[in-house]
Amino acid sequence: MSVIERIQCGNGNCYLVYEGSNAILVDTSRTRFRERILQACKKKKVTLIVLTHGHVDHIQNAAFLSKELNAPIAMHKADYALSQNNMLEPLTAHTLLGKLVLALSIKSFQQDEIEAFEPEVYLREGNSLEHYGINATVIELPGHTNGSIGLIVDETDIIVGDALMNLFYPSRSKLYGDRDMMEKSVKKLSDYKHVRIHFGHGKSVTNKNW
Repeated sequence: MSVIERIQCGNGNCYLVYEGSNAILVDTSRTRFRERILQACKKKKVTLIVLTHGHVDHIQNAAFLSKELNAPIAMHKADYALSQNNMLEPLTAHTLLGKLVLALSIKSFQQDEIEAFEPEVYLREGNSLEHYGINATVIELPGHTNGSIGLIVDETDIIVGDALMNLFYPSRSKLYGDRDMMEKSVKKLSDYKHVRIHFGHGKSVTNKNW
């Protein structure tokens, strides 16, 4: 069975998923947390860095950590362009809290620099990560961004990126590029019973009907 270790980085999370000595890192957070993440990763052999989507708060350390850990970067191809320019896909919010988060996010997208990187692996629905030593499968979760993905680990846990959020309380994503796609992804996640959900933002919870 895999262990999922949450690396808390301010209001965001990275996850070190490991079985034995092999590990994958899911998301890379912001520059100011890079040493914390690097030290957490050094106790294992990180074979792959998976990015759940292309927003700066999930990818800002991707190039740095890839070099330091000698690990390839993987993501969905639909988010590659977004990872180079976070302003390419406009986001929307319909709740008051969502609009506040949106304003802060746009400011970050405009100001925070992302060191360029080239993914070596493009992931799609159903791809297995067993080759990297982890029993995990890719699940596509578009809506927050076009190329948002998650990982189903051991059929007992799902790392969802920002398809769901736990900012103040667990909920569907506060921000989305396509609301219809986001709703479909939420329904897709709701159909998984008796699993634990690990968010890009906030503490993990037992899955429910979102």
